[in-house]
Amino acid sequence: MLQTLDADAARRWAVMALAALGDAREEIDTLNVYPVPDGDTGTNMYLTLEAACAAAAAKSKDTAAPEVADAFARGALLGARGNSGIITAQLLRGWADTLAERPELDAAAAVDAFHRADQQAWAAVGAPVEGTILSVSRAASQAAALAAPRLGAVVQAAAAAARQALALTPDQLPVLARAGVVDAGGRGLVVLLDSLVDVVGGATRRRPARAHRPAALPVVDLSSCADLARGGPAYEVMYLLDAVDDAVGELRRRLAGLGDSVVVVGGGGLWNVHVHSDDAGAAIEAGMTAGRPHRIRITHFAEQIAARTEGGAPARAWALRETTGLVACAAGPGLERLFADASAEVVPAGPGRRPSTAQLLEAVRRTRARNVVLLPNDGDTLSVAQAAAAVARQEGVRVTVLPTRAQVQGLAAAAVHDPTRSFDDEVVTMSAAAAAARDGAVTVAVRDGLTSAGECHVGDVLGVVDGDFALVGQDLCAVALQVIERLLSGGGELVTLVVGAGGHEKLARTVADDVRRLRRDVEVAVLDGGQPGYPLLIGVE
Repeated sequence: MLQTLDADAARRWAVMALAALGDAREEIDTLNVYPVPDGDTGTNMYLTLEAACAAAAAKSKDTAAPEVADAFARGALLGARGNSGIITAQLLRGWADTLAERPELDAAAAVDAFHRADQQAWAAVGAPVEGTILSVSRAASQAAALAAPRLGAVVQAAAAAARQALALTPDQLPVLARAGVVDAGGRGLVVLLDSLVDVVGGATRRRPARAHRPAALPVVDLSSCADLARGGPAYEVMYLLDAVDDAVGELRRRLAGLGDSVVVVGGGGLWNVHVHSDDAGAAIEAGMTAGRPHRIRITHFAEQIAARTEGGAPARAWALRETTGLVACAAGPGLERLFADASAEVVPAGPGRRPSTAQLLEAVRRTRARNVVLLPNDGDTLSVAQAAAAVARQEGVRVTVLPTRAQVQGLAAAAVHDPTRSFDDEVVTMSAAAAAARDGAVTVAVRDGLTSAGECHVGDVLGVVDGDFALVGQDLCAVALQVIERLLSGGGELVTLVVGAGGHEKLARTVADDVRRLRRDVEVAVLDGGQPGYPLLIGVE
């Protein structure tokens, strides 16, 4: 149990929270019925935290905690999307401001951080509403102040109170009760706080998300939702604003006269502005009066909700080609060429350089296709790919993420890609190809540890079977043959060896010759992958 939260622990919290939000993103989107049932709260919160993590990761490891904290909060501000995303950014700013004043957070500082974050979030919202993320934040802050003076007790009390407050949100907000859901933004905040409890408690893996998903997608009565009832605001307007702090009060008043859901967060000359209004132009003009608006985004609610509830698509989708595009994540230059040969838009990926949502979304756009299949080819990239797909769907692109957890599964799927085939048939065909490919690999341990096959030490050869370290040995060739034997135990006609970076061609040739000698019924293919860390990736189909 940590007694203080230093910069390294704060980084771990951010990474673990991002992964947990990725796991819960679809669930939170499903809960989203207030203030508009546009089904994007989970995606918006994920993208906000992703931007914060990217900004913090750009700082070197020896950067002082205050600078890292400021970069984290500023990244969240710049990347914030949607009502809950902006409020989340302001909560993170409150935490970062407290960390920036101290090299680390003890229990007393954590209490102050909860209080400051909550105060700033409530102040940022033009017309605060109970039964939302704000209620959950307030409960967490109050519980933290009453907890025993130990960091673990403070964060555990805050998280427990947040969960209780979340359960009460349907009693506070009638639209949630009618839909049979809890507040989506509040659910996202609970995920963040549960991750903090795990980090302070010393956990190295995130806990499985506790689902708050209703039994079925809520059948939302759109007439009961505040922004769509009685001719409510038709547009969501968001922009960044360069403005002096003194101009923000008047801006908030002008925006309040133009619509609702007014949230203005930031400081130090940079602000993120959000409002729901019928007059998008007037909302932007209000920003021009206060300062310089930029990165302007306008969303028409009716189109967005139609795309969610009726399978429709925004009008701009008409310009896209009636073909099936392919996006693939590749862990090495040779793999990049292989996926490109299959007509894929390729995104460099792999351990240490996993792609962002923005990179995957840009690749989806580059296909210029109305329908797109996305291959993450790595288990840790799956949630990022799903978030990118959610944003692309809002733009009118039909995206399916195949849950390929290994490069060889992606290669198997890409090998049968046909852009002219109907999208449904294409998804079925590629899914079947990926599912039929079992994956393995060999690598060398870089530290002592405990695996499913027992203890390993630096320099030991590790054999991977279906994503698990299943073998420990001393010889790369011998372990590779054992991996192949296990993969072939379930049947197979084709063994694919993907050669990694570092001059492992001789290893691949030796393994290929031994397989051909031992298994004359099996075809062997050797491909140049160029992936780091793994001398051989192995696939069996």
